Formats: sequence, structure tokens, C-alpha cells
Amino acid sequence: MNLADIEAGGETMLTVGPGALRDALKHHFGFDAFRPLQQEIINDVLSGRDVFALLPTGGGKSICFQLPAVLGSGLTVVISPLIALMKDQVDALTTAGVPATFLNSSLEPEEVRERMRGLDAGTYRLLYVAPERLALPRFAADLERWNVARFAVDEAHCISEWGHDFRPEYRRIADLRAHFPDRPFIALTATATDRVRDDIIERLALRAPRVYVASFNRPNLTYRVSPKQGAPDSLVAWLRARPGEAGIVYAQSRASAQMLADKLCANGIAALPYHAGLSADVRGRNQDRFLRDDVRVICATVAFGMGINKSNVRFVVHYDVPKNVEGYYQETGRAGRDGLPAECILYFSHGDINKFESFIAQKTDPKEQSVARAQLEKMTRYAYTNGCRRRELLAYFGETFAGENCGSCDNCLDPRAEIDATLEAQKLLSCVYRMRQKAGGGFGIMHVIDVLTGKYNKKVEQWQHQELSTFGIGKDVAPARWRHIAGELMRLGLIAADAAQFKVVSLTEQGRLALVKRTPVVIREAAVAPLQASKSKAAQAEPDYDNELFEALKAARREIAGEQNVPAFVIFSDKVLRAMAREAPSTLTAMRAISGVGDKKLADFGERFLTVIRAVRG
Repeated sequence: MNLADIEAGGETMLTVGPGALRDALKHHFGFDAFRPLQQEIINDVLSGRDVFALLPTGGGKSICFQLPAVLGSGLTVVISPLIALMKDQVDALTTAGVPATFLNSSLEPEEVRERMRGLDAGTYRLLYVAPERLALPRFAADLERWNVARFAVDEAHCISEWGHDFRPEYRRIADLRAHFPDRPFIALTATATDRVRDDIIERLALRAPRVYVASFNRPNLTYRVSPKQGAPDSLVAWLRARPGEAGIVYAQSRASAQMLADKLCANGIAALPYHAGLSADVRGRNQDRFLRDDVRVICATVAFGMGINKSNVRFVVHYDVPKNVEGYYQETGRAGRDGLPAECILYFSHGDINKFESFIAQKTDPKEQSVARAQLEKMTRYAYTNGCRRRELLAYFGETFAGENCGSCDNCLDPRAEIDATLEAQKLLSCVYRMRQKAGGGFGIMHVIDVLTGKYNKKVEQWQHQELSTFGIGKDVAPARWRHIAGELMRLGLIAADAAQFKVVSLTEQGRLALVKRTPVVIREAAVAPLQASKSKAAQAEPDYDNELFEALKAARREIAGEQNVPAFVIFSDKVLRAMAREAPSTLTAMRAISGVGDKKLADFGERFLTVIRAVRG
């Protein structure tokens, strides 16, 4: 491949021409071209530089250390947070002809000894370990013996307390830098703000790293926010409209995850739960059944999914509002990894926000409270926005979306009508003003709405708010409608809620001027319709491939995956099978031309898939 090893500063560096890199990419992984930034990152990794890479989920982070591992000498050690996923990652590499293994607590002692012997013999190019293993006695000495070429830190945001998924055990990784000062480090993540990015670089002591930040935009994903009223039934109807599609439904609690799995099963939708209330064995089996396409829906708490490589996830549903935008972005990113259309649904309710606020109030550390409130407010802003949701998401990560209409979020696809709400705004602003004037302090928006609608209760009587001139002036409007109007006034900057004071609302300066001058106020109608049970984009599109052949190829893939004891996507992704069903290759040479078909998989499975193609096409 025209590879040349050179010595520089005591480190082994490898220079590889662009043609040789592409040949290696095709040979090992079956891809014809690199994704954005991959080739630049791989060149830096091969040259022995420290690298920080922020690539979106589905952006091909793994190739950035896997290809250098097979091109260079020595062992690439990959630190990954979830031991449950290591087997799938290693299975995928082994199926592609890349010698890889993992060491974790799921292995029997004899399995560990066998793998250690292989590592001693230099059999493997990649070793996956959890950060906890770094603390084991003599593990550093083992690494010295195994000729480590580089360390790759996957899900690197876990090292930062400013990130959405901080894991204290990740701090142990810094010890490796001290122990192996001359080995290059690669830090990879799909989600990190500027602050988290800087923290990762500092915590890992990366030396003058090359920093790569790809676009956060996932153009194949459609984002929607739906009211939560009647959510279980609307979810059932929505899933029935896409019978052949697999996806994840996230819930914040074990009870909700279990309830949703039971509800879906009772309605004929194959689903399984995944949460901490289940034993590790049951969680593992449920995850495997989802990955192997035995069931099409997994109902899970957020512990599920990090590093999931299942490429044919067609939807991610958040049944509860997530705590922060970073977690939401990463979880939605598990949809559409194959580049085909996928959907991201968020059920929104004020009750979820109030629950999180009560949890935040229980935190004893003021700094933690402040960070959590700021994160929740940004998540709420995303749910409330009347503008392009894609633009809102990208702005959170410091990226500007150029277009005004992304064409793939609910606000851009089906914008809500604008209405004159000046009269309602005057009533609400006046009520907030008079309540603060009478009591010398503020109240939460729900109490303001109680006063507006003339609701007698203990709190109203305690503060004598029934005596206010604004008591009952909004009783002709439903409380839910007032809640929407209040949210719009917050979005417009006319009222503000003090998160540190239990969401006490007050008029802003702009709000006081609007009240005095009776400034016209225009808001957008609430999204009152439940999630529509229409077909997905993928189902609506006219297939450009032979669907009968595609289904036959899927059946063959499932059979092979069962024989190999690996998830179906490890054999070939749906995208590869669709290409086969479109091109209908008649020879191994023609099949190799399909992106995603590497030489090892071609040799192992090519003839079996050709047999299926001939049988269907005749």
C-alpha cells in the first residue's frame, strides 16, 4: 500500500498516501469515500499527534481510530464506557476481518486468560476496555507489555463535569498520560459545548492537539414536539403507521419505561423494556433482541443507547422531557445512523418541567443547582420555540444554520398560525403586576392563572387575591390556554421566571412598557393536535429498489447473523441491502462495488447473497 514507517522524536509515525487510505477503507470496511474530516483526522492519528474529534452520531468516529489500528503497528487501546456494547463493537470488527478483542467483567476467568495470551502474542490490533479496568493492579504493566501504539477515548465528554453524562471513573484516564507520556491520545465525542471541549482537552492533558469539529447538523432527521395529553394512545397509533420500522422510546423513570413496553405489547407492537429495575441478564437479553431485530421497539431509560451501532433505528421518541439539550441531541442521534430518513419525537408537558425543577431544588450544591437550571431552561426553550428546531439545536452548540426553513421539523413543515393576543396579554401582564404590588413579592405562573380564572383555593384566600381587580377576568379562557399564552409571553421577553425562586414570575422592562402602552402582542397558536399517525418519510417515499428482493436479502442476513451469533446490522446495514436490491449485482466483482461491502465480508457472505439475488430475479 506504499506505506512508510519513519521515526520522529521517538514516536513511530506512518505516512499513507490518499489513494492507499481509500484502498484500505474499502478493503477493511467496504466504504468508497471518507465522511467529512475522517481523512484529515486519520492522517493526524497516523502521524502520532494528539487529536480531539467532535463528530455527530453516525459521523464515523470509530473509523478514525480503527483504520489507523489496521494500518500501523502496535495495539490501539479503546476506552469505552459501557461494557454491554463492547461485544457488538468487537463482533463488527471481527466480521470485517479486523483482529479485535475486549476485556471486561462479563468474561469468565478462562476467557480473560485466553485473551491475555492473544494480547501477549500480538494477535490483536484493537483492545476495548472500560475505564474501571485502568485501576486494576498491574494493568499498566500489561499495557507496557502489549506494545500500545495509541489510546482512543470514546464518549470523551464523560470526563467533564460540565457535560451531560459525567462519569467520575473517566478521570482515571488521565493517569495513562502520566504513565505513557509518549503515546498519542485521541478523544472522540458526538456532543460537547465549547466549555466541555476545553475541559476534555485539559483533563486528558492533550498536547497541542489538532481539534476537529464537524457540523452538528443531521439532515436526515426530522424533529417534532407534540403535546403529551393522551401520549400512550397516540404513540400506539403512530407506531402502527410504521409497522416495519425499529426505534427507541426513552422515558425518565423505570415505571414509565415498563408501562410503555407493556402498553405497546398489549396493542400488538413487539417491544421490550430496558431499565435499572431489571436484572443485568434481562437487560442484556432485551438489548440483544432489539439489536438482532427480534423486537422492533425498546422502551428504555436514558442509560440505554450510548455507543449503540444499530444502523436501522428509524425513530427515537422521548416520552418525557430530557434534562438537557446535549443528552437530547445525543439520544436523537441514535436514529438514522445509516443516513436514511428517521424521526425524532418529543412529548412535551409542563408537568415534566415542574418535576425536574423540584429535583433541582433538592440539590444541596448551589453550583449544581445553577448548572441544572440553566440546562433545563435551554431544553424548555427548544420545546417552546416557534422557529426552526434544527436552527435552535445547532445554535446551542455554537453553529449557525444558514436557511430559514429546514424542511424537516414540525415548525418548518407545518407552521402554526399567528394570532393577535393583545387583550389576553394585557390581562396576564396586569395580573402579574397587581399580585406583586399587593404582596410585595411574586408567585408562580400557575397561581397567576388561578387568579386570572377566578379559582378559589387556600393560597388565593391566604393572600386575599380574590380582592384583586384582575381576579376572574380570564375565566372565559381555559387554564391550559393561559399556560400557552404565558409561555409565549416568556418567549417574547415580556415576563420572566426566576428559576432560583421556584419560577416566580415578574414583568420585564419590555413587559412593563407593553402593559402601559398597550403594545400589540402577536403569538402563535398552541400545538394542540396529538402526534399524527401518518406514515414516515421513509415509508412515504417511493422505493428506488426492488422491495421483494430487499425483504429476501433481509431474511438471508438474519439467518447469517443467527449463525454468526451477531446482530443483523453487523453483517450488512439496511443501506447496503437496499443498494443490493437496487443494483442486483450478478458477480462478486459487481457486489464489491457497492459501498459498505468490504473484502472480508465479500469473501464470507457474498455468494450467499448472490444466490438470493439470482433466486428472486431469476
